[in-house]
Amino acid sequence: MSLDVAPHLLKQAEVGEVNEKEFADTVAASLPYAHTLVEKLAADLHADPARQFADNQTAPSDAERAELLRALASDAIRGSLERRFAVKLAFQNCHRVAVFRPEAAGSETYRRFTSERAQILNQSPELRDC
Repeated sequence: MSLDVAPHLLKQAEVGEVNEKEFADTVAASLPYAHTLVEKLAADLHADPARQFADNQTAPSDAERAELLRALASDAIRGSLERRFAVKLAFQNCHRVAVFRPEAAGSETYRRFTSERAQILNQSPELRDC
């Protein structure tokens, strides 16, 4: 299970739309490593208007890796993180996540980061099982 959902949030979902902030807070509480990592990368990106993207290249623990994979594998969770931090997420493997400005999603830098070439160049034997 990806999220630890409070009973009141489950009731919200059963009768209609879920409050976006409450969902984002649930993501933050349930997946603290993933949330904090995206928050840090977004802060790094937004602190420098000339910066094209910010990324993580430090391999996490197995538990942190699992959190990151759960967060980025869900369109709802990923979208919530993107809206909360005003970024576009890009993901290469079990640890290398990057944040771009939303308007940069079609840029050359974004296309290069998300390309097959970049994926291949970012492989290493120690990350084989991630």
